[in-house]
Amino acid sequence: MEETKLFWITANKYEHTFPSISEALTDPDGLLAAGGDLGIGRLLEAYRNGIFPWYDHTQPILWWSPDPRTVLYPGHAHVSRSLKKTLNKNLFTFTFDQAFNEVIAECSAPRANSRGTWLTPEMIDAYINLHTYNHAHSIECWQDNKLVGGLYGVSVGRVFYGESMFSRVTDASKACLVKLSDYLQEWEYDLIDCQVESDHLGRMGAEQITREEFAGHLKQSCPLAPAKAAWPKQSKKGS
Repeated sequence: MEETKLFWITANKYEHTFPSISEALTDPDGLLAAGGDLGIGRLLEAYRNGIFPWYDHTQPILWWSPDPRTVLYPGHAHVSRSLKKTLNKNLFTFTFDQAFNEVIAECSAPRANSRGTWLTPEMIDAYINLHTYNHAHSIECWQDNKLVGGLYGVSVGRVFYGESMFSRVTDASKACLVKLSDYLQEWEYDLIDCQVESDHLGRMGAEQITREEFAGHLKQSCPLAPAKAAWPKQSKKGS
């Protein structure tokens, strides 16, 4: 890590300035700054500029803006043949913002072959705080009245920044992403940020764009309000 080049943020909660994302390190890819806090003002300023926090309990708060950036365009989620069969069975019911705390708790649970989680208690509290003020949202997948999958993220203007997802039954998290993609298209969102590449996201239709192109999307879309009412409280059936 090129520590001598890393920008350190002061703890002043009234100052939310970040360096230009063009100054992010290449090794590790996208590391831009360290320090600061996870207050609402700083988090929203970070997301507006294509920056997100990611660190574990042994580290200071670390801020990232990788290049390239992985994104999914609303309405473009790929539905595989097996997933389509699952959705056609109408096994799931979907809701929005009905169980945000439960979703983030499930996302923070240790995964198979993992020694821990990046969702520290401090991070969980920060996203719950964002949700309280209507900046963070969740989509939940239910089966037989049990929460079996979900994902959450941050919404700024017409951009949704996906953070994490979980699944307790086959295809639940995939179904959430497809439904979210469809509804964000309906609500006239422009972009879903997926942060970094993975085989799973690639199979779901995500693609990579340059950090510069991503920043251009944000400059255009973050100042806009979604043109249609979003994040309804009512249930969304599987069909």
